[in-house]
Amino acid sequence: MARLLEFVAESRIDAPAEELFRWHAEPIALERLTPPWETVEILQPAPGIHDGDRGILRVHLGPFKIRWVFEHRGYIEGRQFQDVQISGPFRLWEHTHKMEPQGTDACTLTDRIQYELPLGFVGNLLAGWFMHRKLARLFKYRHRVTAEAMRSMKS
Repeated sequence: MARLLEFVAESRIDAPAEELFRWHAEPIALERLTPPWETVEILQPAPGIHDGDRGILRVHLGPFKIRWVFEHRGYIEGRQFQDVQISGPFRLWEHTHKMEPQGTDACTLTDRIQYELPLGFVGNLLAGWFMHRKLARLFKYRHRVTAEAMRSMKS
């Protein structure tokens, strides 16, 4: 049986949670947060981040191009939303974006991903370390870009 894996990235962002949430809700958010080294094509952008809004991506994994259909769930205005894989490269993928206020001018941004790799135990054994490293690099970039965007909005 496959084991559910979890990755968490957390950063303090110098912006109100509501402002950070609105920034993530903008239609170009995914493009802004995709690092230049990741090959991701947005085939059908989600119309928003409310429950039931769906989008379709094409991700490149080595020589393979995989269609990834996701749906937004868990919407709480100004605080959180989730991306849940409907079909794609993982057995399971649930990404929760959470913005928790830390006073009036700052918040904690938490990205929590629960996922299962294909091939169950064998997939975890062969690629678990690689996926964790890939996510750590991706979210280090995303949180840096987010913090810089919030700083530039204050200027």
